[in-house]
Amino acid sequence: MIALLKRDLTLAFRAGGGFGLGLAFFLIVTVLVPFSVGPQSSLLSTIAPGGLWLGALLACLLSLDRLLALDWEDGSLDLLATAPLPLESVVTIKALAHWITTGLPLVLAAPVLGVLLNLPVPGFFWLVVSLAIGTPALSVLGTFGAALTVGLKRGGLLLSLLVLPLYVPTLIFGAEVARRGATGMETATPLLMLAGITAATIALLPFASAAVLRVNLR
Repeated sequence: MIALLKRDLTLAFRAGGGFGLGLAFFLIVTVLVPFSVGPQSSLLSTIAPGGLWLGALLACLLSLDRLLALDWEDGSLDLLATAPLPLESVVTIKALAHWITTGLPLVLAAPVLGVLLNLPVPGFFWLVVSLAIGTPALSVLGTFGAALTVGLKRGGLLLSLLVLPLYVPTLIFGAEVARRGATGMETATPLLMLAGITAATIALLPFASAAVLRVNLR
């Protein structure tokens, strides 16, 4: 499993879909928000938690189309399906590699970009916490979408259409945690809901993704 994780991390960096692309997109979205809504500091402070969460969510979509496509194209996916390692573990490792190369850099960069949107000081901590808890769910859900569309020509758009509705609960509770934290309100309820969504996706979706891959590989 460690060897597979190292291989996926290496492929992610070599393919150009690693942390650099996601961070660049996240930065562009953050910079464009003040141009679209105006430079008012109070308005930017209000929309900062939701804007940063939305930017991170969209950045996670960029590399999903290549999550399984590279292995499909070179035949590695067939070998992994027949390997002693369960296919559920393979899918989990690929989701972990996606989170390390995409989700984790977004978590680390979010406080810096929060300065650009005038995020209130109390909100920095809760923004990082909510992204750290919520982005693993985005990677696991994205892996499920990639499994559904693997082998389809030009499946990137279809993948986005399939995955975006599944991202909505994570976006709602993640942004709510950051918003409440920024305004000094109680964050326990949305934080527990966000953690529950992430735990449920990690526990259940690898089995669904593996089942879909078995169907597509037949």
